[in-house]
Amino acid sequence: MEKTLFQKIADKEIPSDMVYEDEMCVAFRDISPSAPVHILLVPRKPLRDITCATAEDAALLSHLMLKVGDIARAVGIAESGFRTVLNTGEDGGQTVPHLHIHIIGGRSMQWPPG
Repeated sequence: MEKTLFQKIADKEIPSDMVYEDEMCVAFRDISPSAPVHILLVPRKPLRDITCATAEDAALLSHLMLKVGDIARAVGIAESGFRTVLNTGEDGGQTVPHLHIHIIGGRSMQWPPG
């Protein structure tokens, strides 16, 4: 199976603006941000999307969710607020077939926009 773009970034085969990494995940700035702060949190384990996760992935998924808060605090958006997005499948807007969480902030994220 060919590595995804995100696996190549996690393996440092492709450069990125990394903001966090540990043995389970990496987080880096999106190259096409939709807000002043737009970070992608990616597990090192190659899961296509959230529907591929199993009970065996519970610790990984918990770790990712806890890292969202840590990263938001580290980049200064935790107090003002931010949005997390997890796209799944083509109709869900997923463009890279590797589970990832968008951490987006640095401006008002009111919905609907207005």
